Amino acid sequence: MRHLLDTVHLSREDAIRILDVAETMSDVSGREVKKLPALRGRTVVNLFFEDSTRTRISFEAAAKRLSADVINFAAKGSSVSKGESLKDTAQTLQAIGADAVVIRHPASGAAQRLAHTDWIDAAVVNAGDGTHAHPTQALLDALTLRRELASRAGVEPTGRGLDGAHVVIVGDVLHSRVARSDVWLMHTLGATVTLVSPPTLLPVGIEAWPCEVEYDLDRALAAGPDAVMMLRVQAERMRGAFFPSVAEYTRRWGLGDARLEALPEHAIVMHPGPMNRGLEISAAAADSTRSRVLDQVSAGVAVRMAVLYIVLSGAQQPEGA
Repeated sequence: MRHLLDTVHLSREDAIRILDVAETMSDVSGREVKKLPALRGRTVVNLFFEDSTRTRISFEAAAKRLSADVINFAAKGSSVSKGESLKDTAQTLQAIGADAVVIRHPASGAAQRLAHTDWIDAAVVNAGDGTHAHPTQALLDALTLRRELASRAGVEPTGRGLDGAHVVIVGDVLHSRVARSDVWLMHTLGATVTLVSPPTLLPVGIEAWPCEVEYDLDRALAAGPDAVMMLRVQAERMRGAFFPSVAEYTRRWGLGDARLEALPEHAIVMHPGPMNRGLEISAAAADSTRSRVLDQVSAGVAVRMAVLYIVLSGAQQPEGA
């Protein structure tokens, strides 16, 4: 696997391979010395054209734990803010010898553009492009859910998909690259996905996605899902009235205390972050024993270690793991 650009074109075999290597990487992260020499001498560039905290730090930690050299490039304060193009930036990274570029960009398709040109001869990992894709977030979500399902069944997660699982994803699907990536990956891994959203926050062409669509959250939760993924309401991307009011949104599509109590006993609560507490999710739901939000963050480092290792080496398991 040369690049990781989306989950639409990620095969079940490759997805499970990444998850399995991530389990190994997670074991490494639990050691006293959290380092592997696997990518020593390689250079990983975090090329972020959008602000980020969790994703950038997670990729930086992942690369450093694999002993790679890391260069963090932020658009603000750089030549990009002076008008430098993506092509010129890429050619600069080529000149300094970048082996992998982790890119986050506000334009959908930017990662594909970078990967499929002769501007740079480096592995490209999409860390989020516009409203298009965020594949490593979907992979860490899948890793978190796979562990939960395996624990419940009393089996090892390695080698398994998400067969038979039911996931409900709720909220601002229109602006969510996470929702898109999660739907395709979870479908590939064998899960059934139900999207719940106001009609105004569903994208055109949703009928082509491999999922079910529901508008009534209570009806979706009554079906007994294994996981409920709440999406952040991305107010910064909205330029109109997508729902009547914050209070109305919370009442109809928020995971409040009453809905939390009504969830099936086995159901877990997930959120890609950052959370709008009191809007799409209550503090009680975010902090409950059902919440796996911090587990998702922890899984993120392991998944990104696995992705960087695979795109840069192609090996099944790292030496020293």
